[in-house]
Amino acid sequence: MRVGVLADTHDRLPAIGQLVEKLVASGVSLVMHAGDYCSAFSLAPFRQANVAVLGVFGRNDGDREGLKAFADQSMGTELYESPHSFEVGGHRIMLVHELGEINRRSIEAHEFVLYGATHRQDTRTIGETLLLNPGEACGWLHGECTGAILDLETHEVEIITVMGG
Repeated sequence: MRVGVLADTHDRLPAIGQLVEKLVASGVSLVMHAGDYCSAFSLAPFRQANVAVLGVFGRNDGDREGLKAFADQSMGTELYESPHSFEVGGHRIMLVHELGEINRRSIEAHEFVLYGATHRQDTRTIGETLLLNPGEACGWLHGECTGAILDLETHEVEIITVMGG
């Protein structure tokens, strides 16, 4: 199963829309989001593309109630406090905004740890665990709007980049 991974969208609708389009065109039907949507309208491109979102809140998500309300109106959108541990297709996944929120034992108890906050792409392993930060979807700090496609079976990561409009 291939899933999309995004973080740090920070309200940049053109970039979010382009990244979601690319993910859906690649066969992704679930996007995991590691926080910092900022405003509820940042979820609109996911709803428009009819793609499910499983996400956690980041430190810049000021209107959590608005985000939750928008998510509740969207089929397949679930938002949780960070960190959030869950299983998809038999794979244990930890979704966290800042990697410093969890300890090494929590990391090693999961097959995948997906995170954001740093606005920098990172793919590495700790023990048997794949850590993935897809970089900043917004492109505000480093000029590149990035996301990732993660194959849960093969552990392959494909970084995708868009212009952001």
